[in-house]
Amino acid sequence: MTAEQAFFHRTGPTTFEPTEHASGAWSEEDHHFASIAGLVVHELERFRSDQGDSQLQLGRISYDILGRLPMSELTVDVEVLRPGRTIELLQATVTIAGRAVVIARAWYLSHADTADVVGGQAEPMPSPEEVEPWEMSNGWPGGYIAQIQARVVQQRPGRATVWLHSPSEIVAGETAGDLARFFSSIDAANGIAVRQQTDRWTFPNVDLTVHLHRVPEGTWTGLDTEVIWGPDGVGLTSSTLHDARGPVGTAEQVLTLRRI
Repeated sequence: MTAEQAFFHRTGPTTFEPTEHASGAWSEEDHHFASIAGLVVHELERFRSDQGDSQLQLGRISYDILGRLPMSELTVDVEVLRPGRTIELLQATVTIAGRAVVIARAWYLSHADTADVVGGQAEPMPSPEEVEPWEMSNGWPGGYIAQIQARVVQQRPGRATVWLHSPSEIVAGETAGDLARFFSSIDAANGIAVRQQTDRWTFPNVDLTVHLHRVPEGTWTGLDTEVIWGPDGVGLTSSTLHDARGPVGTAEQVLTLRRI
């Protein structure tokens, strides 16, 4: 992997310039939100490391997308909203051209040994090595989709089980953890089980909310996804998230459905 194979170049302590690999599927003039989602987690984890905080784990993060995400330099500012030794709430604000475009709130919870009472998880997905590759760029444009690697377990309109892996680093020259790499693929769930042709409909998500019951490991993101379109212009993409060991949590995206 070269330094150029990254979503962003750091231009300052909190500022980042996107590369072509971050460009979106709905418009190549905008970021693909998945690249920003991964960057936010990377910066949250760096912030916690700088604070010397290694005792908490991510339990939930909710992103609100406040508008267009133009392919320009962006700023990520992190602050503590609710400090604590066992529960902490952080907020990351992404700004482009002086306008807040994403606000993310992340709950971090304390570690505890509960291995003896584990239960309720879904069945693991077949491993990426067991299933066929899929060229996601055959159906979607943009630099982000062009760099993604996909493996399909099952796929039909409104329902899909897919592994995704990004070979791109989050920030050039910086080693991102498995958590940030995992998050850099989740938002693509909205494009793996398309219900209607994209030359007739747009269905962007305005949020992404992820709950984790286990910290994911490795560089493959497993998405067991169902897409529902309602009768009044609103849809929902719901995914059970997996790593190579099995399920790790869930993701939800609310969609605005629009005829072209």
